[in-house]
This record gives sequence, C-alpha cells and structure tokens, in this order.
Amino acid sequence: MLWGVTTVEVRVSSAWLRLREPADAAARSLDLARKAVQAQTGEGRTVVHDLGCGSGSMGRWLAPHLAGPQHWVLHDRDPDLLRVAANDPPCSADGSAVTVETRRGDLTRLGPDDLAGATLISASALLDMLTAAELERFAASCVAAAVPALVTLSVTGRVRLTPSDPLDRALGSAFNRHQRRTVGGRTLLGPVAARAAVDAFGELGARVEVRPSPWRLDAGCPSLTRDWLAGWVGAAVEQRPELAAAARAYLARRRDEIEHGGLTVTVQHLDLLALPRRSRP
Repeated sequence: MLWGVTTVEVRVSSAWLRLREPADAAARSLDLARKAVQAQTGEGRTVVHDLGCGSGSMGRWLAPHLAGPQHWVLHDRDPDLLRVAANDPPCSADGSAVTVETRRGDLTRLGPDDLAGATLISASALLDMLTAAELERFAASCVAAAVPALVTLSVTGRVRLTPSDPLDRALGSAFNRHQRRTVGGRTLLGPVAARAAVDAFGELGARVEVRPSPWRLDAGCPSLTRDWLAGWVGAAVEQRPELAAAARAYLARRRDEIEHGGLTVTVQHLDLLALPRRSRP
C-alpha cells in the first residue's frame, strides 16, 4: 500500500517546504502542542506518527517540546521527501535519543492498524488535500488509535493583503474555488476542511480544540512572500482564465511592493487537537 495525500500525483518541492518552514513554525499553536504532549498516556518512549510528513518540518518543530526518547514514524507518498526528512531528523528537548522510520504509501487508505503503537499523531498542511470521505476515514483512524491527534496549518480561505487592491477579492474567491476543485474524480475540501474535521472528530466522540495559526508574511521573508503570491495568483487564474491580463498587472504591482518592503500578508489557518475522552485535559 502506498501512502500519500492524493491518488493524483501532485508533487511538492523540498525547496518550497524549506522556504515555508520558518513561517509554519511561527504560526503553529504552542498551546495545543503542549496539551497534545501532556495528554499522552503510557510509559517509555514517545512514538509519533507524522502523516503527510513532507520534508519533516513538523517533527523538527514538535520534537523539541518533548522530553525523553522519541521514535518518529514519517508517512508520505514521495520517496524524495522521505529521504530529506530522514536526513534531517528532529531533536528532543533534553538530548534524549530520537529515532526515525519512514513509510511510503497512500494516506487516503489510512487504517487503524497503520497507527499501531502510536502515542501521538501529527499532521500539517494536510486536510485541505482530502475529500470528505477521506477526511472521515482519517478522523476515524485517529480516534480508533485512542491517542492525541495534532493537526496544524489547515487553510481557512481567508487572506488579507495590506495595502489592499481592488483585485484582491476576485483573486481570493477564485483561489478558494480552485482549492475545492475536482481532481481525478476527487473533490477536495480545500478551505472547509478544518471545520469539517472538527465535526468529524466530534461526531466520533473526540474532544476537539482549535486555535488560529496565521501565517504573517512581510519584509522579513520576501522570498516566501513572492513565491506564495505567485502560487496564489496562479491558482486563481487557472480557475478563472479571464483574470489573466489583470493578474499580470496585479503581480507587477505586488512584486514592487514586496521589493520595497511595503506588502504584508496574513494567511489564516486553524490548528486542531483531537483528544480521546480518556485523556486528561
């Protein structure tokens, strides 16, 4: 069985994941991370199953908040990203040993047996790539594992650019529709995924907490801002080709603002922590 986010090949470059890693780290909720760590049960080493691990940034962020020995099981469909993640493993809070195992396969076929032995489940920037049925299966497998599940950086579809531009609204709307497109017969959840996950986990009896985890892009990260902007506008134009001419002029204006440190962007996300009922708060 192959793990992965989709049955249609959508490759994400390790360069992009590295570029966004500092923004991801700054955005994720430390409060939920601490609660996830405290809610673990049992003795011995922590075993984290990181689903859709990419280049391993979630482990590098979360592991330093965990004391004692750890074992990370990294799941992804992309063998190149798995190699990157394995070659840059996380470090523990107290210098204890951290071991890493990689598993390649299809996340859409996730089952409870795949999470056997976990004391904690993590995922990041994942849910929007799932369909409604796949999200329900994901939630059911996590709940069946009876351990905390920390899912970070799910997009909400809300983006604010400062200064504003008359084309912001049209591009944002087109981008959000693009995120909910049908790919290979699969209709993606896109920006509604986080709230759908809250409902799915709740219906299965998990206790769910959410926190905002906004990306804040500004003059301190011009390369990331430029790349994010190009992807945001590109997806919007793919959804609405009639915006292409106006979008070219828009990109030129926005790139000039980035060059002169005049553009700030807030990209809203939600972090979610699903706790089994037996966990202490």
